[in-house]
Parts: sequence; structure tokens; C-alpha cells
Amino acid sequence: MPPAAAAGSRRSDFASGSKEEMRLLRNGEFVSGAVLAALGVFIIMEAREWEYLGPDGPGPGFFPLWYGIGMLVLSVMLMVIHARQAPAPASRGMTGTGRAFATWAALVVCVALLKVLGFIVAFSLLALFIVRFLYRQPFGKALAVAVGGAVGFYLLFDVALNVALPAGMLGF
Repeated sequence: MPPAAAAGSRRSDFASGSKEEMRLLRNGEFVSGAVLAALGVFIIMEAREWEYLGPDGPGPGFFPLWYGIGMLVLSVMLMVIHARQAPAPASRGMTGTGRAFATWAALVVCVALLKVLGFIVAFSLLALFIVRFLYRQPFGKALAVAVGGAVGFYLLFDVALNVALPAGMLGF
């Protein structure tokens, strides 16, 4: 292959690689995965400086180490999945930014309602709103997620761990 043809070939390879890199950098899921992977590495590095196992069982570094490992593995999986996907077509409805702001606003309302309604009810309403309106799922499915999450939190905290979640005026 003549040098000029080889140079042109390299330029097109570089240009297509550059387009692919820009597509990944504009993909919020891929960037989130990269940031979470970096956080996972940081958590692992910090947890390794703490005692892993003590004389009475797990030391202060045990849970952060495994949490960091889990975060790293899942975030790398997120990056790989979204790096392999074809670019998504333009969607109708809320953009990713609009959905993120709506989620933050719903979370603010949820926190404001915690003292009035209690954790279980406020969390259920938050889950119902997110699943029904932001993910546009049927009301039955959204209600099932909300009730399932509420029951799960109750069983985990109140029953299994014997830790009372903040109660509202209604007593739950």
C-alpha cells in the first residue's frame, strides 16, 4: 500500500475512533459508570488501609471493601453494556436532563413529607411517582413497586433489624 493511501486509512480510522469516543463521552450511562468505577477504586484503596477481620468478626474495612468491589464490578458492567449498544434514536417526551431534575424535585418533596407522612408512606409515593410518571409504566406496576418497596423496608428495618423508621402523623 502506498504511503499516501496508508496515511489516509489511518486518518479515517482515527476519525471513526474519535466519533466513537465522543459518542461514549456523550452517553450519560457510560460516563456515570466511569465515575462510579473511579469511586469504587477509591473506596477499595481506602478500605484496604483498615482492618479487614478483627478478633470479634469483620473489622471496619470489611464492608467498605466489598461495597467498593461490588460498585467497581457493576459500574464496569454498565460501561461495557453501554459501549456495545448502538446509539439510541431520539426519543419523545422528557429528556434525560428533564427526567433527572424531575427526580430531584420529587426527592425534595419526599424529604419534605417525611415528618408528616413518615418514611414508609413518603418513600412509597416517591417510588410510585418515579415508576408511573418518569418511566411511564402502568399504574398497577407502579403501585406494586411502591407497595413492594414499602413492605421490603418495613421487613428489613422494623422486623429484621429492629430499627424503627421515622413515623409520620399516621403512626407509620
